[in-house]
Amino acid sequence: MKPIGEEHFAILRRHMVEVIAIEADLMSDEIGKATLDERVLRAMLRVPRHTFVPMQLAHLAYHNTPLPIGFDKTISQPFIAALMVDLLAPEPHEVVLEIGTGLGYQAAVLAELAARVWSVEIVEELANHADLRLHQLGYSTIGIRVGNGARGWAEHALYDKVLVTAAAEHPPPALIEQLKPGGRLIMPMGSGEAQRLTIVDKDVAGHTRMQEQIPVRFSQLEAVI
Repeated sequence: MKPIGEEHFAILRRHMVEVIAIEADLMSDEIGKATLDERVLRAMLRVPRHTFVPMQLAHLAYHNTPLPIGFDKTISQPFIAALMVDLLAPEPHEVVLEIGTGLGYQAAVLAELAARVWSVEIVEELANHADLRLHQLGYSTIGIRVGNGARGWAEHALYDKVLVTAAAEHPPPALIEQLKPGGRLIMPMGSGEAQRLTIVDKDVAGHTRMQEQIPVRFSQLEAVI
């Protein structure tokens, strides 16, 4: 059997986006709407997910499932990744902070939608691989650093939006401080099997309001202080 080529991956990517749209429709009662933002779906259609997974798993990259990327980390299920970005609602002029770079897939999707993305990854090897992949694909508006995501990235604050791809019982205070008034943070909150995807909105006075979404399962945010 000949190897899968880019034309095959493009077909599989279109199928992945179609499956995401179907799942959104099926979960409309839970997520409060039947369709995700077309901008998000188009972004996921453009980003080659197979380049952000280990080479031996590339043939599985467009299945609607999480995949291991090493160091007990995973790349999120495509539907969950799409839903998180949809809830975040990044705009073309905005600056986004991502916590948990992994191999860089979600950062690439965010870069398709926002002006600038800053991403923090606690595992140095993953951060280095992500930086290389993103550079090779021409993503010049993404900056990556190795560090404790709970501390955010104060040098580039304030951020219009913050996306956290690991769970904690409460939003880390530093991330709330680095979020602009009027901004939004999306993250899984809780522990173990009791996690829910949560929207945290910060009003102009600096007060936060939380809205829970669907149950999810993420690894815990490391080194939360």
